[in-house]
Order: sequence, then structure tokens, then C-alpha cells
Amino acid sequence: MNHTIAGFSKLSKEEKIDWIAKKYFYNPSEAVVLLKNYWNSDEKIQKLHDEFIENTISNFYIPLGVAPNFLINGKYSTIPMAIEESSVVAAASKAAKFWSTRGGFKATVVDTEKIGQVHFIFKGDESKLELFFAQTKAKFFEDTDTITKNMRKRGGGIVDIALKDKTNLLPNYFQLHATFDTQDSMGANFINSCLEQFAKTLKQEAQAYNLFSETEKEIEVIMSILSNYVPNCIVRAEVSCPVDDLVEKHIPNPKAFAERFIQAVQIAEIEPFRAVTHNKGIMNGIDAVVLATGNDFRAVEAGIHAYASRNGNYTSLSHAKIENEIFSFWLEVPLALGTVGGLTALHPLSKFSLEMLENPSAKELMQFVAVAGLAQNFAALRSLTTTGIQDGHMKMHLNNILNQFEANDEERFLIQKHFKHHIVSHSAVVEYIENLRR
Repeated sequence: MNHTIAGFSKLSKEEKIDWIAKKYFYNPSEAVVLLKNYWNSDEKIQKLHDEFIENTISNFYIPLGVAPNFLINGKYSTIPMAIEESSVVAAASKAAKFWSTRGGFKATVVDTEKIGQVHFIFKGDESKLELFFAQTKAKFFEDTDTITKNMRKRGGGIVDIALKDKTNLLPNYFQLHATFDTQDSMGANFINSCLEQFAKTLKQEAQAYNLFSETEKEIEVIMSILSNYVPNCIVRAEVSCPVDDLVEKHIPNPKAFAERFIQAVQIAEIEPFRAVTHNKGIMNGIDAVVLATGNDFRAVEAGIHAYASRNGNYTSLSHAKIENEIFSFWLEVPLALGTVGGLTALHPLSKFSLEMLENPSAKELMQFVAVAGLAQNFAALRSLTTTGIQDGHMKMHLNNILNQFEANDEERFLIQKHFKHHIVSHSAVVEYIENLRR
């Protein structure tokens, strides 16, 4: 069967759906109904969603939950989290409640520098290129004046531009390496616009530079693009309390718990196989808030994992210690986030989430996101080093299994009652459901 089509993007949404349904589904009408069931009943909102991307046929919903009781820098907040994974919101909420009586979370923004690069090929005398750049540097700022005008009014703009020689890695390869302050916007469009103008200026000025030979004047710009690796856009989140204050129901011996907890973190610091899963747990918290606030979680993921590998080995993002009988647990992560522009202004639920956070600045949002990551990591490590992670996770996952088998109210009551006292596993639940239905 031929599944190719010309001019698909020019079809209406209904025509796209009709083609997909007839080409790929045994029951086309059922497929159409499913897609339409996930349309928003508000036509205005649905039109907004349709225009976020290309070839839209429906909406793919992810639950939006909240984790209350976060005491951050002395102030209580409720954090929005958009995520489909069971137990993440519950774990974050539990960690928030735990630390709310032990001094809460502290968060600080270390720096907010963002980076963009013009990648180019120069075949010639490197010393002449360095002289050219020194004499031309001011021109790059001048030629982007109209682009940076509004950003400069808000206190941001281009921080610096440097020429980087990368010829030891790739023949004739150089960069214009620019740093930016984008204030409350993530700044991708702003940075990329500046970089593309840098590229034009670079080529124009090279053509007019008297010291260059004809070959040297022909600078080849390969690409101009921001970097999602932002090692100098860092936020720190931390918790600490006397070791004895860690005591609770599942932590009868706080000193033993603290030491085991620290050992678990140390394993993630030296063992990449553990570090990846350890950091994935941190990203459960980070991604959920990033997504809920309309930010780019793919960019955040890429930048954070690069940061975890910055010393040549993939390692834990979080760290822990006991010093003078004080237990401390912290992480530092790079986060390039925005609270204006992009989806933050367009998506109704992103606006809702930001308003629930009391309309934070980009720096404040960085703190919320880092704290959510640390809370998630604490909850996971506490479970791993005490009761085990599966006990709580599988009980939360039980609802998903019941939904999968379309359990009715009576069956749900009996199944949930049974598994209060038995280990939850997919096979055990399925077997119990089958026995119940016999």
C-alpha cells in the first residue's frame, strides 16, 4: 500500500485526519473520533494549539499537577508540574513537606550568562585574523544596535564577543563566541538574530579589510546558532539540617540514614550507570516544571547532561555531606529559562502556571525548577535507602494498571484493598483481576 502523499501540509486539518485514518487504521471512523475527542471544546484555544506546530491533528494531553508546601528562601510556594509518570508529583510533595519543618530549601542564582556562536572557516594567517577581529569588534555591536535596543532597555544585551581558534580540532575552524544577558526571556530568537547579523558583518568587513589576501577575504560561515550548553547560567538549590533532625517514621536512626544517603550520592558521583538514572530522577522534577511553564525541556535536558559530563566523566548533579553534625544536600544545574515570550505568553496553562508561581522573573523560575529537581532526588534517594523505590511507585502505578483493564468501581475497591497488604507488580495485579472476573 502506498502511504506517500504530495501537498499534505496544504490539506485542511479534517482532510489530514481523513487521509491518516483511511491509510493506517482498520476502523477509520474510530480513529477520527479518538482524535476529535482530544480537541479542545473552546474553538479559540484549539486554534491556538493548532498553530503551535505544523500538521496538527489533535492534542496530546499530559497531566498538570501541583506540589504544595515548598518553603523556598523563607516563602511558601505551590509548584506546577506537567508529567505523566506515576509518583513524581507525590514524591516532590512529600519532600517539600519533609523539608518545610527543617528550614526549607535555599536557592541562589550563581550566573545567567548565555552563549551563541558563529562557526566559520578561515584559510589564512591567524595573526591577521586576530588583528582584524580586534579592529572590527566594535562594528559587531554597532550593526546589532537595532536588534539589542529593547533588550538593553531591560538591562540585558550582548555581554561580550570573542574570537576562538579551534584549528587544533578541525582545520581552518574558528568561532565568534558571544555571551548574552537576556533578562526574563529565554532569548533564543534574540541571540540567533544577533548571531546572524554578526555573520553578515564578519563577511562584509572581511571583504573590505586591506590586510587580507583575496583568499583570506573569502570567509565561509558554516552556521550561526545559540548554544543550549550554558555552563555559566547556573542555579544552586540546597537543604541542610542537624543530622538528628532527619528522624521520622521511616528514619528511626538518622545518623545511619544520613551516612547511607551520602554513600548513595557518592556512588552516583563515580559510577555513570548509576549517575544516569540518578540524574534522570532529578530531571523528573526539573522537566515537569519546565514543561508546565512553557519552556523548552529538550534544551534544558541537553544542557544539563552536558554539564554533568563537563569534567570528562558523566557524574551526579547532586552532592551530599555531613560536616559538624550538619547534613547538607545540594545541586547546581545550568538552566536557560524565560518567563516572557514564546509559549510562556501563548499557552493558557503556561500563563496559569506562572501566575500560580506569582509571576516570577527568569531568575526566580530558575530557583523553582532547581528546587523541584533537588526535592525529587531527595525523595528517590530516601526511598532507595530505606523502604525501596518500588513500594511507593508501584502502588501509584496500580491505578494505571486498573485503567488499562477498565476495572469497575467494585473491582477497584477489592483490588486496592488486597494490594494494601501485598506486593504490587503488573503480573500480580493482572492475575488478581483475572481470578476476580472468573
